[in-house]
Amino acid sequence: MDNKTVDKLSAAREIIGQTDKEIAALFEKRMKAVRLVAEHKKENGLPVFDLAREEFLIKRNMAYIEDEEIKEYYTSFQKSTMEISKRYQRRILKGMNVAYSGVEGAYAHIAACKIFPDSNKMSYKDFKAAYEAVESGECDCAVLPVENSNAGEVGQVIDLIFSGSLYVNAVYGLSIHHNLVGLPGTKIEDIKKVISHEQAIEQCTPFIRSNDFRTQTCANTARAAQFVSKSGDPSLAAIASRETAELFGLEILKENINESDDNTTRFAVFSRSMHKSENNHSIVVFVVPEKAGALAKAINIIGNHGFNMHSIKSRAIKDQAWSYYFYVELEGNLQGKRGKYMLDELSDFCDSLKFIGTYNSDLKI
Repeated sequence: MDNKTVDKLSAAREIIGQTDKEIAALFEKRMKAVRLVAEHKKENGLPVFDLAREEFLIKRNMAYIEDEEIKEYYTSFQKSTMEISKRYQRRILKGMNVAYSGVEGAYAHIAACKIFPDSNKMSYKDFKAAYEAVESGECDCAVLPVENSNAGEVGQVIDLIFSGSLYVNAVYGLSIHHNLVGLPGTKIEDIKKVISHEQAIEQCTPFIRSNDFRTQTCANTARAAQFVSKSGDPSLAAIASRETAELFGLEILKENINESDDNTTRFAVFSRSMHKSENNHSIVVFVVPEKAGALAKAINIIGNHGFNMHSIKSRAIKDQAWSYYFYVELEGNLQGKRGKYMLDELSDFCDSLKFIGTYNSDLKI
């Protein structure tokens, strides 16, 4: 190797050494920012993984590379860096407490595990207890069902949205597959009674009727499976998920007994802070004055500002006979100027108004 080659190699190594030093300093700086992101996600009940954000960053950062030959390598570099960032975030979020209603194996527990796989899942006896655990600071967020594609809204949770202090920063759709589960060795012809959550029973009504089963309601599907497991009664079955059946040592007697193949439950993530985002849907709840045309005027205010109502639900206000509030999901983000103008006008007209938060309508788990 001649002197010129040695000098060239030494110069290259010196550049790499200096660059590595700069990268190390920038890496440390980036990871400090990643910690802030993780802390924000913990405060707002947001998951580590955000596919849309990652795709945006990769596309944006690619524009910084002028050398076409190395662009594909830079993409690999970015993905590796993001994977390291996610691992660091998960480490920070391991101390995150996530509340859900029911026992281990309930659909809410399954949803919580999918959304926050590295968190501490905390079981509570009902929706209200899980919600209040976040309000008190005992938990960082709660994962609760708000609606099923067949059975409709979960009224108790919608009422908590109206009366409570928490915000919704994310909504996820979980495909629900109900199964008839019983003790090992049990056959369908042995079953006389089916126990489960009232919505699960409702979603499986044709199957239940066709087999002439009696029914008994339970707080949730996991508790139903647990009850059957402990009962030792071969004439008793539960409606539950595959995961729940395995958890309590039960066998699946019949798969997918729900009436509709398109059976999805939407789970909302509740937290004490509202996340500022560019999500494409928003939630508001309000009470209109008791006079003719009041609801129509409220709807017109929403429409006049260019927001389309995705859904509207009327619910009775507890302890106020014949009084009602309205739960509305809108297409659009209310955190911008246009949203602020609409909320200001709606607030001036309504007896009460709460902006609950924004969410991305396309999230599935």
